[in-house]
Amino acid sequence: MAQEPLFLVLVALALGMLIGLQRGWHERHTRAGGRIGGIRTFGLLALSGAMAALLAEPLGPGITIGIGIAAALLLGLAHWLDSRDDQDFGITTVVAGIVTYLLGAMTVLTDLSLPVAIAVLTTIVLHFKQALHRALEHLSDHEIRGILQLALISAVLLPVLPNETYGPWDALNPYEIWLLVVLIAGISLAAYFAMRLAGPDKGVIITSLLGGLASSTALTLSLARMTSRLPLPRLLACGILLAATIMYPRILLEVAVVNAALLDALWLPMGAMALGCAAGAVWLWRTREPFGNLDTSQLITEPFQLMPALQFGFLLALIMLISHGIKAHMGEQGLWLVAIVAGLTDVDAITLTLARMARDTISQDTAVTGITLAAITNTLVKGGLAFFAGHWALCKRLWPGLVLAVALALLTLFLT
Repeated sequence: MAQEPLFLVLVALALGMLIGLQRGWHERHTRAGGRIGGIRTFGLLALSGAMAALLAEPLGPGITIGIGIAAALLLGLAHWLDSRDDQDFGITTVVAGIVTYLLGAMTVLTDLSLPVAIAVLTTIVLHFKQALHRALEHLSDHEIRGILQLALISAVLLPVLPNETYGPWDALNPYEIWLLVVLIAGISLAAYFAMRLAGPDKGVIITSLLGGLASSTALTLSLARMTSRLPLPRLLACGILLAATIMYPRILLEVAVVNAALLDALWLPMGAMALGCAAGAVWLWRTREPFGNLDTSQLITEPFQLMPALQFGFLLALIMLISHGIKAHMGEQGLWLVAIVAGLTDVDAITLTLARMARDTISQDTAVTGITLAAITNTLVKGGLAFFAGHWALCKRLWPGLVLAVALALLTLFLT
């Protein structure tokens, strides 16, 4: 026990030197004595924070606060003197020094895992300055707005919602409903930026794979509409099948978050449908038409928007209410009808609803069958969209893969 304070002080010193290593490397071309702090200064800042925290017990917490203020003033003075010479008014190093002092105090006052994690994250943020600045330069106004709106619904609205059931049959839990909205919105936003990073010049295939993560139905409609301008039905049908292929792992991901116990039974039908669509896509890719560079920027969906999130939340609540009502009056098998109807427009809402209900209200077999029926319906809807928005040349290449996926899914339902 006598060595414990020494160990904590050494950890604080190591964390400070880690941050100082990055700061020193960043300003490695600055003349000697021309930078505010490096590996030694930051190591000593963390060391002083740890010592101040140790002195807080015999001398009171004021000593920790006083030394922290003194350290901040010294850093501010050094920055002011330095900025007069090079006209660099950035305060990143000053803020990093204050964080380092606080980390040193935290090594004594809290569990070590927290200051260690913060030190690593701080070093990463400091090191990727150029990458972060380049990312900001390329973000548009609506992309920033999408990020902020996602932060609003997740970090501001979600914590204040009541985590208890309301309404008929205790079907509605505001916190759980909104948590599922945040999940879907987060997946869509991640897919949008993945498409941005891949770039539209990568072609229909990559865009279809990433677009399927956001909304395979929306991407199907976009590709079907392109057939009037691009005489490439095999390539476009291949893209639709790839987007559909991604839908089934996305369903498994959503279920894993809500009720992982369903995965043992659900992976087989979802895997079978993914295999069917993937097989059709590979066949079409091997026999595709020749094509040049295609501009697929129109396939990149919008980033997260607040109104669609509210609409999805309303749809999710409505399906939950209807599902619990049908279960109360018609039994669990009545939910299969709800799944089929819901799959006509959106597979995510019914997937999340049935996965949630399977935790305490319905059997796992009912939930798995319902989710599979919704996926089958949504798969067939893609064929209908291709027919109405595209033309026969697209449909006759697309439908075999979709029919194969549906047949494999029905086979797994009958055999299990």
